[in-house]
Amino acid sequence: MLLNVIFVSINILFSKGESMRRNILIAVLILAGIVFAAESGPWEKSMGLNLNFSMSNFSENWEGGDAGAINWVASSDILLQKQMNEWFHNKNTVKLSFGQTHSQDVTTKNWRIPQKSDDLIELESVGRFTLETFVDPYAAVKLESQFLDGRVADNKRLFNPLKLTESAGIARVFFKNEHRELTSRFGFGVRQDIDRDVMTAPDEYETRTINDGGVEWVTELRLPLADNRIKYSSKLGVFKAIFSSESEELEGTPQADYWKAPDINWENRFSANITEHLAVNLRIQLLYDKEIDLKGRHSEILAFGFTYNLF
Repeated sequence: MLLNVIFVSINILFSKGESMRRNILIAVLILAGIVFAAESGPWEKSMGLNLNFSMSNFSENWEGGDAGAINWVASSDILLQKQMNEWFHNKNTVKLSFGQTHSQDVTTKNWRIPQKSDDLIELESVGRFTLETFVDPYAAVKLESQFLDGRVADNKRLFNPLKLTESAGIARVFFKNEHRELTSRFGFGVRQDIDRDVMTAPDEYETRTINDGGVEWVTELRLPLADNRIKYSSKLGVFKAIFSSESEELEGTPQADYWKAPDINWENRFSANITEHLAVNLRIQLLYDKEIDLKGRHSEILAFGFTYNLF
């Protein structure tokens, strides 16, 4: 799988000794496989770049209690997929997004330190064995992270925390063409949550890894709306853990069974092109993870700006 090279490279960063040499060998073998596969035909690919920007500014003597603000978000969605041969299909997706909000002080009109408004890194590679049966076996690997971890002001880290998910099971393609697609998969998965910013004492931090495993259900939908003027995509992921490396540590606490609750991630995206390079984008995300918060969380990001399709 194409993105496996990235996942293995990240794994190398956290490996030592024999493990590192083994991972380097795996990376070389995967690269060789990609070169060989690339000769069998072209990849179906798409890559869009988006930059959304808004600004307001007020002079120091402005009356009315207004304050200026600059908001910007840069994002990119990448899709690479290919029918490698009659019995194997590989689909790779990359979602990247980062944005900041710069605001003025209401009284002094001085600009404050910018605050992060959007931050997402998501890479996924799915290999599906197309056996022309009712369901197809699949294997998938996924990486989730963010560009900047700013939870601790004086100890900011890049690409932290990391969540790796490896899964396998059965998948079903209900329909698929150039504009429409509905797929669903169900299987067993294991996850590794790696946090390099866990405080153990003042000014002391350690890396903590939580491992769990359970059942995974992922459904993806892609549809055109309003005579293909609006593109809609939705992805619903549910993970129900069966075991966790933290179960013994949490035993006897009020949070002892929180890890057993299903984790839900439902993302919806609407995109409408006004002109060739101007677009309106709306992203709505619903999250539920009982270990983080007892209530569900949600975010909405509505943006207008420039868009450019590289291919």
